[in-house]
Amino acid sequence: MFDNNKFITKGIHENITLALQLFMWNCIDALKEHVNQLDHLQVFELSKQRSDDIFYQKIEHKQEIPQYFKTYNLLPSEMIDAKVFVIDDGKYSTMMLAEEY
Repeated sequence: MFDNNKFITKGIHENITLALQLFMWNCIDALKEHVNQLDHLQVFELSKQRSDDIFYQKIEHKQEIPQYFKTYNLLPSEMIDAKVFVIDDGKYSTMMLAEEY
């Protein structure tokens, strides 16, 4: 899974920086190396967070089967609140905003 052509939707192109897109694709690639099975649906929840006057991008990466959850905290130039789905349908992988599903 996720070894095929990768596509993004218009919503991703317009709202998610290239750096965050690449980070999410890399998270999936890293997960492939550590688990025996990937779910065809990868979910990323992006949220703006603040801790002691420091703002950071929180990214929660999860899948349902087998269950997986990991949190990342980044200091990007732009931050966003969004839910992103990455779906592998066998022919290609598509990254989209949840509201585009």
